[in-house]
Amino acid sequence: MPIYDYKCSNCEHQFELIQKFSDQPAEICPQCSQKSVQKLVSAPSFRLKGGGWYETDFKTGAKKNIVDAKDDKASKPKEPKKTTDTSPSSGTEK
Repeated sequence: MPIYDYKCSNCEHQFELIQKFSDQPAEICPQCSQKSVQKLVSAPSFRLKGGGWYETDFKTGAKKNIVDAKDDKASKPKEPKKTTDTSPSSGTEK
């Protein structure tokens, strides 16, 4: 649903209102109760409502927070590093 910005020309109060496209614009200011509210022109914003929306749907690259990738790293036990020392041992430790 779209989020609309409004401003009261009487008390300068600004507020946002979530409305359907078919809803009538707000007319009364919630702060001063005067009929002096005007809709502002602003960047579009909306809220995705209901099931089926995932955090990763609109993110790209490193911004994605993929749960499966994190779980795979966390669930796999770390194997000890294998070292292949081919040098002859000198009998003294460094």
